[in-house]
Amino acid sequence: MKVIYDFTDEQILQLYRMYQNEWWTKGRSFEDTASCVAGAQVCVGILDGNRQLKGFARVVTDFTFKAIIFDLIVSPEYRGAGLGRRLISLITKHENLKEVHHFELYCLPESQGFYEKIGFSDDLGGLKLMRLADR
Repeated sequence: MKVIYDFTDEQILQLYRMYQNEWWTKGRSFEDTASCVAGAQVCVGILDGNRQLKGFARVVTDFTFKAIIFDLIVSPEYRGAGLGRRLISLITKHENLKEVHHFELYCLPESQGFYEKIGFSDDLGGLKLMRLADR
């Protein structure tokens, strides 16, 4: 497995294809996929021996207080093999993110246990997620 931080057009196309298999990213266009990769401050990918993208995550951050991890995704054939944990580790140990106080992410209840094992908590002192939808 090889770790990458810069993505070729072919790797963005592979990510786009991975996105089409997940409920939260299905329907994103290739252009939107390329735009979100370009707009993230840190992107991490894991390639298999055939240079195929098998894991991905992106981070939006102020490099000091907050870093939000988005789109952590692992190909179905590699789930349970430690790639998700490795992506989180690569992000939290990334040279540009070493000063960040809080790493945050969204997850479904069925993924909560996985993230809790890594050290994430939903105890936010009463904070609540709020959203202003597309206007």
